[in-house]
Amino acid sequence: MSHASPIYAIGDIHGQLAAFENALSVIEKDAGSEAEIVLIGDLADRGPESRRVIELVMELMRAGKNMTVIKGNHDRMFDYFMQSPPRHDPCFRVGYHWFHEALGGKETMASYGVAVDETMTLNEVHERALEMVPEAHVAFLRSLPLSHQSGNIFFAHAGICPNVPLDRQEENDLVWIRQEFLNFTDPHPKLIVHGHTSINAPTHYGNRINLDGGAGYGRPLIPVAIEGRGMRLLL
Repeated sequence: MSHASPIYAIGDIHGQLAAFENALSVIEKDAGSEAEIVLIGDLADRGPESRRVIELVMELMRAGKNMTVIKGNHDRMFDYFMQSPPRHDPCFRVGYHWFHEALGGKETMASYGVAVDETMTLNEVHERALEMVPEAHVAFLRSLPLSHQSGNIFFAHAGICPNVPLDRQEENDLVWIRQEFLNFTDPHPKLIVHGHTSINAPTHYGNRINLDGGAGYGRPLIPVAIEGRGMRLLL
């Protein structure tokens, strides 16, 4: 089944508020305010305005925007850290934690007014975060679905485990998988639309579309229109 109207999708936002607002306005110019939009996850981390990105997404959804937001691994890291006691993501590489410079947790905490430095214990940061981060934000991230299906399209933040039925995918794969999925070139049961692995611009690989154009590293956040199995960049 192909869609009478396109589905619009936005890759990993990573706290880049201005880029996100621009992507939304580009979609509205293309399709009006009723466009169906899917965000592929990673609202938080790396960029400077994770708090305001999360607030804007929550506002839009409360206002009835036709928007689906998939849980990304960085959204899960944030949720895990806010649990009591803070929970460590089992998919981290050895030696990594949310405040590792590669992951961007410090920037997310800073957006909530929580300064993190190397002299602090995780418990000290956690106590301050519990004071400063609205519970509604954490509850929102925790509630996000791991995938979304629409017609012949399957959305998941990182991808899927190849040759496993779509309804039997595991959470850690949906939010973290890389090479096993990225190197798989045979057809999947549906067109897989994902982010998570940054490239220079959204790209269609035949069996999958990668939306993560690297906004977390300062590259443009380019929304796409998905029509049937095709993709159109909105530049």
